[in-house]
Amino acid sequence: MHFTPLPYLDPGSGSFIIQIAIAALLGLGVALRASWGSIKKYFGVKPKSEDEDTDSDDVQI
Repeated sequence: MHFTPLPYLDPGSGSFIIQIAIAALLGLGVALRASWGSIKKYFGVKPKSEDEDTDSDDVQI
């Protein structure tokens, strides 16, 4: 008779999987933040020029 053991995950393995998932999400966020300018440039979003700035701090009354 041939016995095949059932798969087993101990609590340490589950914790490790959760840590990998969190690290992957944070890494994706850092990579997105680092390349945000390139992503905007790829989709054709142009930065505002200084003439179009609508900041009301510089307005004198």
